[in-house]
Amino acid sequence: MGHSMQWECLSNSVEQTQQWGASLAPLLSAGDVVGLDGDLGAGKTHFVQGLVAAMGLRTEDVTSPTFSLIQEYPTPIPVCHLDAYRLRDVDEFLELGVDELLGGDCICLIEWASRVAEVLPQDRLSLQIEVLDESQRRLSWTARGPRSSELLKSLQRLHLD
Repeated sequence: MGHSMQWECLSNSVEQTQQWGASLAPLLSAGDVVGLDGDLGAGKTHFVQGLVAAMGLRTEDVTSPTFSLIQEYPTPIPVCHLDAYRLRDVDEFLELGVDELLGGDCICLIEWASRVAEVLPQDRLSLQIEVLDESQRRLSWTARGPRSSELLKSLQRLHLD
């Protein structure tokens, strides 16, 4: 566990949460896995919208995959957006064929990742979005591995500039 780091930042609006997603977008490459957790309405989908929009799609093309469970976006590096909220268990998640997606040729963004954490790659970037008040959110990032730590360091550098 030599590679484990955490970082917190704030978002003061939906736009800012989207901006955080947009900041992360250019840093990601195929095979990266980002887990998103937070209450309903905390802004997980807003974050994904910003990220996917930064890769060339329109924000309105991004919807929460609560019902379809998996959305794939035709971005230069395909983005697979998964939602584990309505799954009964990890087996149901695996039945979706996600093990082929994870670490494959797409970037995987997983909402409610904590529900399926045991089958996700250890080396992933996790984002917990916490509602502080109507507009403010606390974004808590955790990286547990060399690749996710590298991503988090790059994100911090962008923020400090």
